[in-house]
Amino acid sequence: MRPPAEVSTGPAVIPLPAALAAAAAGGAILDGAFPDKNWWPLAFLGIGLILAALPGRRAGAAFAVGLVAGVSFYGFHIQWVALFLGPVPIAALVLLQALLFAAGCTAITLAYRWLPQLWPGPWGSCLGVPAVVAAVWCAREAVSSTWPYGGFSWGRAAMSQSTSPLRESFAWLGISGVGFVMVLVVAMILQIVSTRTLRHPSRWIAPVAAATLLVGLPAWPVAQTGTMRVGAVQGNGPAGYFDDSGPGDLTQAQVDATTPLLDERLDAVLWPEGATDRSPLTDDDTAATFDSIARATAAPLIGWAITERDGRTYNTEIQWEPGRGPVDFYDKKHPVPFGEYVPDRAFWRSLAPDLVDMVARDYTPGTTDPIFDISGVPVGISICFDIVDDDVLRQSITEGAQVLFSSSNNADFGRSDQSAQQLAIARIRAIELGRSVVNISTVGRSAVIAPDGSISKELPWHAPGTLIADVPLANSVTPAARWGGEIETALAVLGFGSLIGAFLVLHRPRLTSRSCHRNVP
Repeated sequence: MRPPAEVSTGPAVIPLPAALAAAAAGGAILDGAFPDKNWWPLAFLGIGLILAALPGRRAGAAFAVGLVAGVSFYGFHIQWVALFLGPVPIAALVLLQALLFAAGCTAITLAYRWLPQLWPGPWGSCLGVPAVVAAVWCAREAVSSTWPYGGFSWGRAAMSQSTSPLRESFAWLGISGVGFVMVLVVAMILQIVSTRTLRHPSRWIAPVAAATLLVGLPAWPVAQTGTMRVGAVQGNGPAGYFDDSGPGDLTQAQVDATTPLLDERLDAVLWPEGATDRSPLTDDDTAATFDSIARATAAPLIGWAITERDGRTYNTEIQWEPGRGPVDFYDKKHPVPFGEYVPDRAFWRSLAPDLVDMVARDYTPGTTDPIFDISGVPVGISICFDIVDDDVLRQSITEGAQVLFSSSNNADFGRSDQSAQQLAIARIRAIELGRSVVNISTVGRSAVIAPDGSISKELPWHAPGTLIADVPLANSVTPAARWGGEIETALAVLGFGSLIGAFLVLHRPRLTSRSCHRNVP
């Protein structure tokens, strides 16, 4: 005899058509919390609408609700991908992220179905269930940030809070921890207002405490150890993939923009990713340019080039010392799939040869450490999307970086939200890691960010210019830098572990019965 199909322990909170509409609205509203709109309170409303659409559903309906929410959110949030890669790749990326979003929403629905049976009391309903819901949300973000092909970290809920009153909590909890408490507060409020048995005034203790934790955490005390005088250059040259340019035009634009720095005495000169069209390691003219700038400023030039070693191609930052040449390299650890390399190229080329052939070279993942020693000061180096890579940034801090240099080429994304989103993430990283960040781009947005996340200097968008700043150095390690990985792991264990445990407990009689039937002679 077949076991009965699983059903919800209660009716759906709202009808499915209304749930799908709420999911679509929630995804769009959640995007509005991020730059360029940057209306951060919308994150809580968007999350709330998505969560409200999930209780009481079968798994298939929950998956559909999550898919709609994911398509709505990512469809708005990463429209800029189409500017570079066109409609087919963005459709594929949005669909992939939406499928992962849908899987997470299905798991949340199961949490709403199973956990009240195990934790029927008010604290189970008010705190236990929301905690698992929030943990599953963050676990889904962690999975999509690392899988497949290294993942896609854009759009984590906490990344919408760079200018909100919650921002100080990044130093204590990290991006995953802040996201967990955000979703926890929303989920607790939903439980309280939708559960008839939760009517005692004490029901508000948990959400108020969680919200107070987010807003009330003090700024992490960053102990300044000195300053570094940095000159950063936004060349505004033809750095886009489809820009019309001749040989040397890109490098010349960067050199022209650097001219105001040549009479300065600096500790470092920083050029962005994509600032040169020839490598100083193989082209004598480019090498001479690098050296002349380094000599004129009496400072190392932290430049960029496409490099080749042992038959492999790398996306590389180069530390070029005056009169000595290249003394250190950082090769980007996680090249962007389908942008900087094509994984499983033969397979994907069989499906879309013209699109795959647009990515003519495959960058190799780097193995070098992300630290340059500049006059005795350890400097953390990151390239473009490294800024969303938790491991690369944390490695910089654990290896002693006292300031972070982040270089990027945003030319392919036009005047879209992409560069504003990236700058917001850089501001969060400054707070999270307790370090100044010099964020330099080919076209913007370029800025010097203090350890408290504030912008001390900024360049106009899509115009050549230089930033000169005495950047604060620091060597303290924030809780998020030290334990951020452990926090993320703990949340994943809480979320998925609770679901697995609930499944085993609730289905144990059925599983035991099946086992007994199999053993009957």
